[in-house]
Amino acid sequence: MSELTRRNFIVAGAGLTAASIFSSSVFALNKPKEKLGVALVGLGYYSTDLLAPALQLTQNCYLAGIVTGSPDKAETWKKKYNIPEKNIYNYKNFDQIANNPDIDVVYVVLPPSMHAEYTIRAANAGKHVFCEKPMALNVSECEAMIKACKDNKKSLSIGYRCQHDPNTQEFMRMAREKPMGKARLVSCAAGYFDGRTAHWKQKKAMGGGSMYDMGVYALQGARLAIGEEPILVTAQHINNRPDIYHEVDETTAFQLHFPSGALATCTGSFGIQSNFLKVDYEKGKLFIEPFSSYRGNKGVSTLGEINFPIENQQAQQMDDDALTIMQNRPQMVPGEEGMRDIRVVEAIYQAAKKGGSVKLA
Repeated sequence: MSELTRRNFIVAGAGLTAASIFSSSVFALNKPKEKLGVALVGLGYYSTDLLAPALQLTQNCYLAGIVTGSPDKAETWKKKYNIPEKNIYNYKNFDQIANNPDIDVVYVVLPPSMHAEYTIRAANAGKHVFCEKPMALNVSECEAMIKACKDNKKSLSIGYRCQHDPNTQEFMRMAREKPMGKARLVSCAAGYFDGRTAHWKQKKAMGGGSMYDMGVYALQGARLAIGEEPILVTAQHINNRPDIYHEVDETTAFQLHFPSGALATCTGSFGIQSNFLKVDYEKGKLFIEPFSSYRGNKGVSTLGEINFPIENQQAQQMDDDALTIMQNRPQMVPGEEGMRDIRVVEAIYQAAKKGGSVKLA
C-alpha cells in the first residue's frame, strides 16, 4: 500500500469511526423509553388509594411526579414513593412541567369542573393526557380538550377502567358479533350510599351529581352492551336527601332508545347501592353483577359463565394506554368516547328538567 493510499485509508477509517460514534449517540438520544413517566394531578382518594398503588404494578409506565396544592401531601408522597423534588408541582407552577423530560403523561384526577383546564394545559405543555371520567361538564369542553391534544400531537385517553376489564370486553364482543342476536332490552344500575355532606360531588359548580359520577357507568353499560348510540332519552331525578342534594341530583333514572329498537332503563345513584347489568337478546340473556366494580366483576349468559379475573384494573388501564402511546396507535378509549357519553348526559339533564324526552342527533 502506497503512503498516499495508507493515509487516505486512515482518514477514511477515522471518519467512519466518528460517524459510527455520532450515529450511536443520536440513536441513544432518540431511543424510545421503556416506561413512560406519569404525573398524577390531584392527590385525593382515587390517586392515593388506587392509582399510586397501581403504578407500582405497571410494566409500561411508572409514577414519575405529582401535582398538588398541599405541601403536606407533597412531602408525604415524596418520601413514600421516592419522587424527586424537581418532579413535584403545584397548580401555580404546573405549566413548568413542559420542561421536565421525566414526565411523559399527565393524569388528570381532579373534580370534573377542572378536567378541561388541566387537560388543555397539559397538552400545551407537550404531555400526553389520561383524564378521569366524566370527561368534562359539557360537549364544548370535550371538543376543546380533543382539539388541544390533536393540535399538540398528543394522545388523550379517558379513564374508563372497565373497558380494559375482560369481563366488560366480553359483553362488548357480544354486541359486535351477536352470538345471541341483537340486544333488545338492557337494565343497568350503578350506585352507592354516599353519607358525606360537603364533598365536591354535592357541589354543582365542581361537576357533582350522581349522573356525572355513577350514572356514566350505567350509561356505558347500556351503550357498550347494545353497541349503538342512543337517539332519544327520558329521565327523572329523585332526591331523598334535599338537605344534602339541593344543588345536584342524588339519583337519576334514565331511559334510552336506540336505532335498532333496543331500549335501556338505567340508574345512577348516591343513595342506592346497585351494580348490575342485565341484557335480553333475541336468543338469550346475560347478567353481570357486579359489572363495574374495581375487581371481581363476573356473571353468566345463556352461552355460559363470564368470569375473567383481572389483577388490577387501574394498572391494566394505564399499561394499555402507555403502550398505545409508545406504539403510536389510537387509544382504546379516546376523548371522542368520553364526549359521546357527555353528549348523552347533557340530554339526560335536559330531559329531567323539562319532564319530557330529548332527541339526540
